[in-house]
Amino acid sequence: MSNASLRGDLIVLVPCANMEHAIRGVLSRTDSLRIRPVRCHLLKHPHRDAGCRLRGADLLRRYVSTYRHALILLDREGSGKDELSRDALEREIGDRLSRSGWGDRGEAIVIDPELEIWVWSDSPEVDNTLGWRGRRPALRAWLVEEGLLAEGQSKPDRPKEALAEALFVVRKPPTSALFLELAKTVSLQRCQDPAFLKLKRVLQEWFGLRRGE
Repeated sequence: MSNASLRGDLIVLVPCANMEHAIRGVLSRTDSLRIRPVRCHLLKHPHRDAGCRLRGADLLRRYVSTYRHALILLDREGSGKDELSRDALEREIGDRLSRSGWGDRGEAIVIDPELEIWVWSDSPEVDNTLGWRGRRPALRAWLVEEGLLAEGQSKPDRPKEALAEALFVVRKPPTSALFLELAKTVSLQRCQDPAFLKLKRVLQEWFGLRRGE
């Protein structure tokens, strides 16, 4: 691939503005990720998760010669194949992406069950960003009291509903900016979600710093 033909390092297809803002925030954390700055362009599919699954590879085909790498991100729930595991969905979408011309330069990442699972890190920044700083009970204790989080569980089974309820209580609007702020402030080492760990690994493989940088 000629460097002269390149527009950027990475093109990313996402299903919604919330995920777009989350990925922008993550990519801004180059020091935490141990990657170099990435010239990235993000696209939202008009048919959201199902569109990313079914038509994402076709949409990204036109960028094969102008970007070094491609990512398709989506939620398992809403993909139209909710019954499949995230691994199975990633293989299906990754195969389509590879056959569309990206070869080994593309990856699919499926979040199980949905993006909001990334919100529920144990970082105090989650309480602060969601408007729960100084409240009693604290956010996690409140989730348990409300039956939204099982005792001893690290994350809610229904992360989107838990987030909506928590924001409703403090009268904070559910905006995409919340995902950007969380991605910029919460420790990237605290999130152990498999899809998030894969995202970090892929970014480090593609854009990781060399020794001494």
